[in-house]
Amino acid sequence: MNKHHPMLERVYALSTPDECESTYDEWAVRYEHDTTEEMGYAAPERAAARLAELIRPAEDGTQPSVLDAGCGTGLVGAALARNGLTAIDGIDISAAMLDQARAKGVYRSLAKADLTRKLSFPDSGYDAVICVGTLTEGHVGPEAMDELVRVARPGAPVVLTILDRIWEPQGYRARVAELEHRGAAVLEEAVPGTVYHAKENITCTLVVLRAGTR
Repeated sequence: MNKHHPMLERVYALSTPDECESTYDEWAVRYEHDTTEEMGYAAPERAAARLAELIRPAEDGTQPSVLDAGCGTGLVGAALARNGLTAIDGIDISAAMLDQARAKGVYRSLAKADLTRKLSFPDSGYDAVICVGTLTEGHVGPEAMDELVRVARPGAPVVLTILDRIWEPQGYRARVAELEHRGAAVLEEAVPGTVYHAKENITCTLVVLRAGTR
């Protein structure tokens, strides 16, 4: 693996949810400076723009509900708001990250949640789900996709970023195939080589699933 920002090396070495929580709590205040300015973090803007192409407010102005899973400091939520999507709920394992997200004023609600466990939301509750920067290394595994498609209504887009270097080796592609086999989701697109960290030369696969009828 190429040498990256020291904090990035640290988070990719995490192995438990507790380690993830404490590290991101510690990183919260400097997170956006380190990622956007020092690493060239492009994934939030790209993924939010893609989701905005897939869903729009209704003709009467009703906003589609969006779950931002692993919302961090709210970079994705802010990008979604700039693209006209404003009914956004965010969840993250780090309370300190959620405090940063709350200060942006773009979320309808924010809550602490562990994406390695079953989420507290009912089936089919969201018109769209987005998860950026969480399906990496040292965070959650491919099994997290099961919950993300479960909480999306049938046919709803689920937009994910998954690092290219782990898309197949760590079982993400196989998990998508399993979801398709079960009727839980359909793979609409998977775009490898999408810029993730421009200055770190890290790319991801930008994935669009459609939640199935299960």
